Amino acid sequence: MDRIGIIGVGELGRALVTGWCEGVADPPPITLSPRGARAAAELAGRYPGVRVGAGNQEVVDRSDLVVLAVRPQDRAQALAGLRIRDDQVVLSVMAGVTVDEVRGLLGTAVPVVRAIPLPAVRERRSVTVTCPAHPAVDALFDRLGGALPVADEATLDVFQTLTSTLTTHYWYLATLTAWAAGQGVPTEDADRYVRGLFQEVGRTLGDGSRSLRQLAGDHETPKGTNERIRTTWFDPRAEALTEALDALRTDLGRPGVDPG
Repeated sequence: MDRIGIIGVGELGRALVTGWCEGVADPPPITLSPRGARAAAELAGRYPGVRVGAGNQEVVDRSDLVVLAVRPQDRAQALAGLRIRDDQVVLSVMAGVTVDEVRGLLGTAVPVVRAIPLPAVRERRSVTVTCPAHPAVDALFDRLGGALPVADEATLDVFQTLTSTLTTHYWYLATLTAWAAGQGVPTEDADRYVRGLFQEVGRTLGDGSRSLRQLAGDHETPKGTNERIRTTWFDPRAEALTEALDALRTDLGRPGVDPG
């Protein structure tokens, strides 16, 4: 995988390029599609080994690893007519698009790997789920915080479902901040406090010697305030969360269905 091509230079494409290139003595040559022209041009100006191709076919022609990072709903238009060489590998980061679908869209039998990189790959501190395992692809993600190969696409869809809860977490924090502001606390003070509170929670997650339930228990006292919020707000709604996860997981496993 000496040369990388990326089709679709959105937030995730930018993160991948940054992780592979920032502060790296010998980064891989990367060709970007003109889709997302402003971001592609900015990355090409920042990193000497990055260039923008004239079109998607040029990205493919100049690559050993072809990364598909377009929105799932744009896949047919973006991939139509592309010619893949027999010696290439395709890496798809499109949520809910199966390996067989990618092969069908490209008309190829080359190795196709799915992955779930997160924006934190730009800082090389994010574990990336891959399927199926591929030595060269997994080695690239090992540089970005680690690869977690899984046995089948059904398992990958479970991890994809978990990933889909990220913005809900941010909205939870935003709701806490808005509630405090509604009580008369200056918004900037509430925002600063909530960020600091949950940044500390994030640091405790680094303690792998304790399960998540143990961490929760260590922050509760019997009949205390933390237990009160959990039992009166979260516990009655946990089943609804599980049902929402089940529904999304089912949609992710249906070929051709855009999970939205």
